[in-house]
Amino acid sequence: MPAARPAAMRFILITVLIDMVSIGLIVPVLPLIVGTFTASPTEQTFWFGVVTFSFGLANFLASPVLGALSDRYGRRPVLLLGFTGLATSFFVTGLATALWMLIAVRLFSGAMQSNAAVANAYVADITAPEDRARRFGLLGAMFGLGFILGPAAGGLLGAIDVHLPFFVAGTLAVLNGLYGWFVLPESLPPERRRPFEWRRANPVSALRGLAALRGVGSLVAVIGLASLAQFTLHTSWVLYTTFKFGWGPAQNGASLFFVGLTSAFVQGFLLKHLLARFSPQRLASVGLVASSLTYLGFGLASQGWMMYAVILVGTLIGGGAQAAMQSLVSNAAGATEQGRTMGAVASLNSLSAVLAPVLSATLLGLVSHRPQGDAWIGLPFFFCALMQAVGASIAISHFRRHRREASAAAAA
Repeated sequence: MPAARPAAMRFILITVLIDMVSIGLIVPVLPLIVGTFTASPTEQTFWFGVVTFSFGLANFLASPVLGALSDRYGRRPVLLLGFTGLATSFFVTGLATALWMLIAVRLFSGAMQSNAAVANAYVADITAPEDRARRFGLLGAMFGLGFILGPAAGGLLGAIDVHLPFFVAGTLAVLNGLYGWFVLPESLPPERRRPFEWRRANPVSALRGLAALRGVGSLVAVIGLASLAQFTLHTSWVLYTTFKFGWGPAQNGASLFFVGLTSAFVQGFLLKHLLARFSPQRLASVGLVASSLTYLGFGLASQGWMMYAVILVGTLIGGGAQAAMQSLVSNAAGATEQGRTMGAVASLNSLSAVLAPVLSATLLGLVSHRPQGDAWIGLPFFFCALMQAVGASIAISHFRRHRREASAAAAA
């Protein structure tokens, strides 16, 4: 690899960290902003769902397009476009005077923002295939660290003024854009770029292309199930812990901080040692099974402290699965289609983000009348455990089949 590439990795890690901090800043206050335009908690819940759905839908449609554009024009200009979209979204949200403005700006932001997908493609550009799982883990650690720092700072700033986190987040997005403009190098050389094709850039074609990659196939279903389980957990966590243990904002904030901390440790430090001993396929298989048991543990926990024990054990054992899966998909894609491939994965994740709130609200609605501490309040997590178990079985069968095919080809 060229000598400049280690520096490029440091640049993209800093870019992702600033990006995630700016996004995390608005997490505690966006529902409150929606509440300023509604007359009741029921209206607030409904319109917050609409605002969230708007971003997810736009991101689902646009991620493959932006990924394919990064294959044509390079990663740097598409990242700069994403920073511009984020900054505009934050400032307009902070200044919004009507609910329709929030919905419109979330649609705009979702369509403009595919920084995670492009950052993954950037890492694939500058990293040899055998090192990608470790570096995707470092990228995941930056995501985790950003979501530790961002929501914590957003809560403090929101206590001063509910609009303040949006202006701080917008300022960070602008600074990230300036950092990208003056410092971040391009990762995709002209000879590895490919023409942009609309027929390949729509989400349906992109997902078909993802499934058609050699060695991927049914892993697309595994990624989709794991993503849906994860987003269902995210959208269920606060209400579940409130119903089950009577937790308030302080307890929920502390638990999410612990999730981010353990995730950053596993992906930023522990993963490289695990990869030295185990293959990405083995880490993915063990991690998916461990994640299924982790969801089950969350649902069965009868005391609040048990949640921390499940987080610790589950993250230490299963925290490397996502990076391992990502490296397998990236290594299956050619050097000229990393953006389109990572865009397809991001589109699949966005679709999960759209479906998860509906699922979690439905499942929680079925058990919300039960008394505090009742085991059935864990229904959303039992559902997550089932999805992850199905995904684990598909992945293990997929890896076994490919090992048999490889052995037969070697024997022949």
